[in-house]
Amino acid sequence: MDINLSSEKHSLIKFLGLYIFLTLIIFALASVMYYKFEKDVMLYSKLPRLQENSKDVIRRIKAMHESLLEDNFYPRYSTFHSAIFDADYKKIFSLLHNDAVDFNDYLYKKGKYIYFIKEPGLYYLGAKYVVIEVPDDEKWLTTLYRNIALYGTLFLLFMAVLGYFLVKQFLRPMKDSFLLLNNFIKDTTHELNTPVSTILANIETIDKNKIDQKVAKKLQRIDIAARTISTIYKDLTYLLLQDKIPSKIEKIDINSLISQRLTYFATMAEAKKIKISFSQSPTFLEADKQKITRLIDNLLSNAIKYNKVGGTIKITTFRNGFSIEDSGIGIPEEKKEEIFERYKRLTNSEGGFGIGMHIVLSIAKEFGLKIKIDSKEQKYTKVTVTW
Repeated sequence: MDINLSSEKHSLIKFLGLYIFLTLIIFALASVMYYKFEKDVMLYSKLPRLQENSKDVIRRIKAMHESLLEDNFYPRYSTFHSAIFDADYKKIFSLLHNDAVDFNDYLYKKGKYIYFIKEPGLYYLGAKYVVIEVPDDEKWLTTLYRNIALYGTLFLLFMAVLGYFLVKQFLRPMKDSFLLLNNFIKDTTHELNTPVSTILANIETIDKNKIDQKVAKKLQRIDIAARTISTIYKDLTYLLLQDKIPSKIEKIDINSLISQRLTYFATMAEAKKIKISFSQSPTFLEADKQKITRLIDNLLSNAIKYNKVGGTIKITTFRNGFSIEDSGIGIPEEKKEEIFERYKRLTNSEGGFGIGMHIVLSIAKEFGLKIKIDSKEQKYTKVTVTW
């Protein structure tokens, strides 16, 4: 019998998701630092040329300042643009594409231009600052993006593979525990089948009308206990094998199937003096009969277990579904969705592992069935299954 380790795989995927998310954050921070580093390298590589340009502009405006009106044309260049600002950062003259100069830094990139700010020794033409603007072809940026994409992809793949093997190592002890527990459950359920079936078969052969009433009551309690163990055995077997056994689709007469299961649970219902009414309309379903039996068994079992002594169960079938309504303890409104969770039990007063409604939901999903639960505490619970 193979072992279902879906929960372990789910934990592995979640951990890997978190690991990759953190790796992406590290990658993003590294990319930003790489970008700043490459930008600084590019800016300082152009600094000597910018300094030469600023010197030439200062020399020209110095000549204008000294010649007064004899040469009053501001210098213009084909390879760069310039501007002069006074001590209050007010523009005196500008040929820049963007006059919003940032005077907090003497060398920076803004948009597609690089700016360099130089302070002449003297205020020629009233200028405190000379600003040089040169276009940036951004070839370095294309190379930077290509490197980030290439090395980033390799880095992420490496971290994903590394994370996968690390997680496998971390989860190995838990996986071993799962294997041990699953093997224990598998062996236990296998060993339970034969004795429980033997007990039930022998009880059915006893003519209860020929034995003492006290003995008959004891026999009834043994019968109920054996059927409860048998139901738990079938639920555990379903959980272990649900993904391994392909469904055998056939046309199921739901009325006939419910009648059979009522016979099976008759002893348990009689013990609590529960009256069962069954209103039938023709209804059929194409699905796996064994799995639909598990669905009906769990609903009937719950209707009996969580019912009061002397209560009622109303079963109604209609063209595209059926409903089972008990007069039991009901379900609090805020816990209606929780009852489908595995190992979730609303009360500890009854036996079981809390896997019945989880199995019901699992089977319903497989065959596209819809489940509706109406309930009122201490009044009733009505489960309607439609298709």
